[in-house]
Amino acid sequence: MQVGLIGLGAMGRGMAENLAKGGHDVRIWNRSGDGGKPIAGARLVQTPAEVFQSELVLTMLSDDAAIRSVVLDAGLLANARPGLIHAVTATISVAFAEELAAAHAAAGIGYLSAPVFGRPDAAAAGQLSVVVAGDPAAIETARPAFEAISRKIWVLGEHPRQANAAKIAGNMMITFAIEAMAEALVLVGDNDVTTEAFFELMLGTLFGGRIYETYSASIAAGNFEPGFRMQLGLKDLRLATEAADTAGKRLPMLDTVRTRMSEAVDAGMGEKDWSAIAEMLLRDG
Repeated sequence: MQVGLIGLGAMGRGMAENLAKGGHDVRIWNRSGDGGKPIAGARLVQTPAEVFQSELVLTMLSDDAAIRSVVLDAGLLANARPGLIHAVTATISVAFAEELAAAHAAAGIGYLSAPVFGRPDAAAAGQLSVVVAGDPAAIETARPAFEAISRKIWVLGEHPRQANAAKIAGNMMITFAIEAMAEALVLVGDNDVTTEAFFELMLGTLFGGRIYETYSASIAAGNFEPGFRMQLGLKDLRLATEAADTAGKRLPMLDTVRTRMSEAVDAGMGEKDWSAIAEMLLRDG
């Protein structure tokens, strides 16, 4: 399949490499230069319009504004290859997903929301989880490409916003887990229980699971090198707040964690991993 990919950041590069390894004809473009060393089996093109001459395009851009600038404002849909399917694999707002779906339908272009769960190491290993929603026929067309980058594909429905809502909610839950671990460490630390002993107990009894295993290790080691930058995490919490506001709901835990993360970003921690909100809590008490 002719697959295009826009966005060669920490996630997009691994995705492009695995698409090429999967035997796809891959065209790539990056907003800021060439994205580093060449990717074997992928062809770097000069404009995003060239990428949109593929059969399937994946965009891994940072936020709503970046996608709007590259795709909508540049008029890529008007001149895209007939029959093209565009899948947005980044975390975007529910409202923007609805807007994208309408714009693609008006242009006669297929659209899927297909955000992914997984850090850059999972992207490099082809072990992402793809959460997709949209037209079933388009999903089946895109499936071989999704299989090349993922360990599993989760189909949530026929409305693209369903995938976006699930991705935003999932990211929100990750931050809740990080906050819970940090607050628990404050309690046990004040009672002379070591971080290592406490996390060993929790992982071996109540909270075994990928998120707790990954982030407890980072917190215990004080290693907050970015797997997912905090400023992007804050963006996702804002998207969750927007979705809750649209539904007329107030989510108290979300409000608390978003405030803490906003304070951490304002304190200059935006380029650290989002788990560094634990560092701030433990440092400040």
